[in-house]
Amino acid sequence: MSRRPPLNGFKLIFGLLRLIFRHPSLLLLGLLIGAGDYAYESQIARPALLYQGEPHAIAWQNPDTWFRVLRNHGFIIGYSDLRGNPLWVEYALTPVPDNAPNLKRPNRFTTDWRSFNRISHDSYSRSGYDRGHMAPNYAISHLYGKQGQADSFLLTNITPQKKNLNQKLWERLEDAEINHFARTFGKIWVVTGPIFSGTVERLYSDWKVEIPDAFYKIYITDTAPPGQPQALAFLVPQTVNGKEPLAQFVTSIDTIEAQTGLDFFADLDDGVENALEATVDGLPWNLQKANTIPPRY
Repeated sequence: MSRRPPLNGFKLIFGLLRLIFRHPSLLLLGLLIGAGDYAYESQIARPALLYQGEPHAIAWQNPDTWFRVLRNHGFIIGYSDLRGNPLWVEYALTPVPDNAPNLKRPNRFTTDWRSFNRISHDSYSRSGYDRGHMAPNYAISHLYGKQGQADSFLLTNITPQKKNLNQKLWERLEDAEINHFARTFGKIWVVTGPIFSGTVERLYSDWKVEIPDAFYKIYITDTAPPGQPQALAFLVPQTVNGKEPLAQFVTSIDTIEAQTGLDFFADLDDGVENALEATVDGLPWNLQKANTIPPRY
C-alpha cells in the first residue's frame, strides 16, 4: 500500500494563501488576534515585570547589545542569541512567606524552545564553568512557585560562572537580596546580567556560549522613603575567591551602563535618574549587616 507523500512547506503556504483568498475575514481575524497579543504583551504583561521601563541598548547599531525579550513566570529576560547569554534579567522580590513551598531542585537545565541557538544542558558539560542562574532558583521558586522555578532552569536564564563565584560570592548576593534587602524595604527590583570585556572567549564545549568577564546586580526600591528611589549596584569579576566582603564590589549604575552598553530605568524623570545612577552608597541598604554573609556551600 503506497503512502501519501508528506506536505512540504510550499504546499502548506500555498494552501494557507488559498484559504485566505477564499475567506478574507480569516486574515482580518488573524491580524486582530496578533495585534491584541502584541498590545497585551507590550502594554500589560512586560511592564508588570519591569521597574521604570525596559533596558535598551545605548548604541542600537552594536550587535553585541542586541537582545530579544523573553517573558517568564516571575521574571523577564533580554536574551542574546549571538552571545548565548541573557544580557539582562529583571525580577521583583518581597520577603518569603512562611508558607512558601520548598520545591525540590531540578537535576537538569532545559533548552528554551524560544532560543535560536538551541543551547542545552550538555553545552556546559566538562567546560570548567558552572551553569550560573541570573534569576535565582531559591527566590524565584519560593515566591513564584513551580512554574517560576522551571523557567529559572531554562538555559536562556543561564550564563557561565566560575565555581568560586557561582557557589560562593554570587550565592551570598542572592541570599542577601531575598533575606536582607527585601526584608528591609518590603519590595525590591533586581536587574542582573553579565559583562563582556571585548575579547571574545567561548566555551570549548559549545562555541555558541560566550564567557563573561564579570557580572552585575542592580537593586532598586522606591518604598522607603516613598517616591524617592534608592539603588545599590555591584560589579563582580569572575576571578573572586568568594570570601570577599560584598562592599568591595559596590559601584554605580553609570559604571555598569558604560560597561554593558545598556541604559536602565529610562522611564524615570531625568533628574532623578541621573542622581540615582551616579550614587555609590550602601548605607540605606544596611549593607554592613550582609557584608560578610558566609557562603552556603
